Amino acid sequence: MFKPSTKRQPSSGIPATDLACDLLGGLSPTLFMRRHWQKKPLLVRGAIPGFTPLLSRQQLFDMAAAEAVESRLIVRKPKGWTLKHGPLARTALPPLKQAGWTLLVQGVDQHLDAAHDLLQRFRFLPDARLDDLMISWASDGGGVGPHFDSYDVFLLQASGQRRWRIGRQKDLSLQEGVPLKILSHFEPEEEHVLNPGDMLYLPPRWAHDGDAIGGDCTTYSIGFRAPQRGGLAGELLQRMADELDDDTLYRDPGQPATAHPAAMPAALESFAADALQRLLAERHSLACALGEVMTEPKPRIWFDEADGGWTPGALRLDRRTRMMYDERHVFINGESFRAGGADARLMRTLADQRALDQRQVARASDDAQALLQDWFEAGWLHRVEPATGA
Repeated sequence: MFKPSTKRQPSSGIPATDLACDLLGGLSPTLFMRRHWQKKPLLVRGAIPGFTPLLSRQQLFDMAAAEAVESRLIVRKPKGWTLKHGPLARTALPPLKQAGWTLLVQGVDQHLDAAHDLLQRFRFLPDARLDDLMISWASDGGGVGPHFDSYDVFLLQASGQRRWRIGRQKDLSLQEGVPLKILSHFEPEEEHVLNPGDMLYLPPRWAHDGDAIGGDCTTYSIGFRAPQRGGLAGELLQRMADELDDDTLYRDPGQPATAHPAAMPAALESFAADALQRLLAERHSLACALGEVMTEPKPRIWFDEADGGWTPGALRLDRRTRMMYDERHVFINGESFRAGGADARLMRTLADQRALDQRQVARASDDAQALLQDWFEAGWLHRVEPATGA
């Protein structure tokens, strides 16, 4: 067993989650979660003052052309909407001056350190909920139509202007014959024009429609994971079943002759129910399965093996690495490890801070260092090179 790690506190002794935060309009993360999270929207003017795009328009277009990047092109025309999935070469994109088109590039944080760093500013929420950063670029009038999401989202304006209309939509019926999930009867209640550095938070199922004003409009969407109960249950059961060491076969020595051979035997149903109950009773297996599912790398993600040999020193997690923990385990990139004592505290620090300094690594046990070496060689974490003097 290991105890919860102690988070770093400001010199005032006030927890960081209780300090006013410009990103949240002066609210502390604690107050934001209490007042707004999954309850009501929040508009923040100057959430990040002086904010500029993390990559140029051309760099974003180049990213959309890559096989490893998920991208979509949405065009609104007088006759309706069109949707095209990437990779999208520059020649597949409309002219910049053509109105009404949008390029969406998903998971930019997986490919760009600066985007990953921006996403870290939202870690007042659990990593298990934080998903990715999507960038949308739009020409004048570009957007994706009025819609709603099943998850929370922060919409940060990076360049240009976008007009957002939002509302608590009761009628969730969708237009037919459209390649996008566009609401049939959108009823906005508020309207806001966002400038660079402004941000709008929307809870799940709040309808919204964003149109670019004047073109060269870039919006960063910070999205969150909301596992669907049935889907999560299926993934967990599959992982747990794969690990279950029980080769008991069904037996029915008391089965009588039957005149209804197609009827399902009640004893077989009981056998199946008992199998599921035994599986779910394995709480250790359930905990491991949950951690493995929640840290599984996204599709199209792979890691480059380390270039150079292992030497203990300061380390940082790769931006693509997912790492979490519970009271007894450490989870990383779909794998689980039992941990306790000082080693568990060390791994918790690595997961929370996404880095370890040289002293922390040097004080790790041989087993912990061996594990860190394995992760280093797999490309899951990297050596932090010491800063060089001027």
